[in-house]
Amino acid sequence: MRQAEKIQIHPSIHPSMGETQRESNTSVRILCPNLLIRSNEPGLQWLIGSPSFPPLTVLSTFRCIHTHPSSPFSPDFPKESEDLRMLMPRGLDIVGALVVGEADEKFAGEAADAARSMRNLLLGEDYEIRDVLGGVAELDSGKVHFFVSRTGNLSGLESVNSVAYENQDHPERQVWDRGCLLRCKLPIKLPFYFPGNRQSGADEMYSQSIKAAADKFKDPHVAYLVEILNESSAEGPQPVILHGEDLDFHADLSNVKHPNKSAGDIKTKSLVCAQFCSKSNPISSFPSVENADIIQVSILHNRSKNSRSAAPVAEYIPASDAVHFLVVGYELEVLCYAAKDLPLTCAVSKLIIPALVDQLYLMKKAVLPNLLTQHPQLRPYHFSPPGILHPITVIYELSYGETEMKQVEVRRSLHLRLGLPLDRPLLRIVNALNFSVNNESMGNNSTRKGSILLRDVHTGIPSSGVSGGLTSLIQGSYEYYHYLQDGFDDSGWGCAYRSLQTIVSWFKLQHYTSIDVPSHREIQHTLVEIGDKEPSFIGSREWIGAIELSFVLDKLLGVSCKVINVRSGAELPEKCRELALHFENQGTPIMIGGGVLAYTLLGVDYNDVSGDCAFLILDPHYTGADEHKKIINGCWCGWKKAVDSKGRNFFLQDKFYNLLLPQRPNMV
Repeated sequence: MRQAEKIQIHPSIHPSMGETQRESNTSVRILCPNLLIRSNEPGLQWLIGSPSFPPLTVLSTFRCIHTHPSSPFSPDFPKESEDLRMLMPRGLDIVGALVVGEADEKFAGEAADAARSMRNLLLGEDYEIRDVLGGVAELDSGKVHFFVSRTGNLSGLESVNSVAYENQDHPERQVWDRGCLLRCKLPIKLPFYFPGNRQSGADEMYSQSIKAAADKFKDPHVAYLVEILNESSAEGPQPVILHGEDLDFHADLSNVKHPNKSAGDIKTKSLVCAQFCSKSNPISSFPSVENADIIQVSILHNRSKNSRSAAPVAEYIPASDAVHFLVVGYELEVLCYAAKDLPLTCAVSKLIIPALVDQLYLMKKAVLPNLLTQHPQLRPYHFSPPGILHPITVIYELSYGETEMKQVEVRRSLHLRLGLPLDRPLLRIVNALNFSVNNESMGNNSTRKGSILLRDVHTGIPSSGVSGGLTSLIQGSYEYYHYLQDGFDDSGWGCAYRSLQTIVSWFKLQHYTSIDVPSHREIQHTLVEIGDKEPSFIGSREWIGAIELSFVLDKLLGVSCKVINVRSGAELPEKCRELALHFENQGTPIMIGGGVLAYTLLGVDYNDVSGDCAFLILDPHYTGADEHKKIINGCWCGWKKAVDSKGRNFFLQDKFYNLLLPQRPNMV
């Protein structure tokens, strides 16, 4: 990791900040890639950290979207705490707040007070009271000033004189080298009786049923089965069972005493999370949520423990009024973040159980208004959006389709809170983390119709050789389609079809569509259906070009395209600046068609001073097996200069070219 950038912040930087605050020697550490959630309006941001990290370490930031009408800096604490309780995994907490749009110190104090109040709401006052950050950021320049509000000294602030930004080289590594995920999935059904058809009576009995279910998690007869998720090695840790009577519900998570363990000590209370983390997990190479260590916790209820043999007894108590019976079902699923040296008993009692209770009560609140009619179908999903170092959890109502306006507005609100772009679908159900398959199988390959397709074949190829150039690449993943795949012989005529399939795969993998990548015949049928071709075109071996591709993308995906025409291959380098802007703003693969050849363009490397440039070409004319090394060594995917070192032209000089630039749909 590169040297952390040190920024000196002094009270004298901004004249409106009073000269009475003391200067602190405390260092603030920023791990999140984007500290400021940019917007054109002032507002408040919550700074998220974890007791697993040194104090005043910021892992992520959420925008406060529920405020009082009188001020954008005054949170609506009940609404905000409810949202954060759902989104933020247990094991994370509030370490501060940041006011964006004001530079006066008094706002830093108000931010620190808001952070302390929110932390108490989320974690309860039985947790250790810690110092909190209060920050202010100028709206235009983005310059940030941090202050510390010390525990027991609520009357003043200390100006922070050192801020270390450690987010350059894979900040995820610090998160997942230090910690792991705990996952617990629990289907639950709550049956209850209520008198008559009175809503109030049903609400009361339903609430009692919820409370009884929440209390059951702490029952001494409840057991928790702990095992590593998707462990394929026989040498992996053996599952263990923790009993409710072994759990410590009074431990302070932020000041827990980690047990000293020896190799021969296997007592339950000495077990820590690290003993259930895979020794072969490649975190050091690819740190991310997807390949983090995941510990599965399953809940079992031992009804027969310490019970005596006895004949069954039934008691009949007639009801004085008509009663109704109702069963409400839930699918609970929680993720928690835990330090690897955290005792398992503490991880279950202070993370898993509170998270389940939180989720149960959040679902209760959603169900209660329509309890006697059609209660919503609620389901939690976990996501790992770009720029967020930890997973988030969202509870979606499945009664609505994803394209219905109510669901669109829910996702739009989440995008605003997390600082995600509003023109791409990052929080749809298809984006959710999938824990049902082994992470090791989620590599660079994908399966289609029984064959293995390579994904992102340009990853790891050598540099372009352009001196001082700026590289602009495709954003996201794609599949490599080329001649002779799926046992279909399209050699000599199908290169544009294959480029189109690669482009469609990009939109599918980025979750803009759920349709299958179309076959050659399906592409031809689409062109006939829209009237561009005659029926005899279906089943033929006729070439298609950029214009036909744009028609198919519009028909099948609703994707619009921009087309660039050049008179000859010699003019293509002149378009490098425009192509670089496309990859930076749109990030979609480009189809290049000229003469009888078609290629897929994945990026450009361009020096705008010298004019030197190179094109990252994915060639659909390859006819061999899907072997990454063979494709790279054969230059079927690689950097191509318009004119190479021997004076040879890659693009034909006597042919015109059309470049198809698909545009991202503006959607969430």
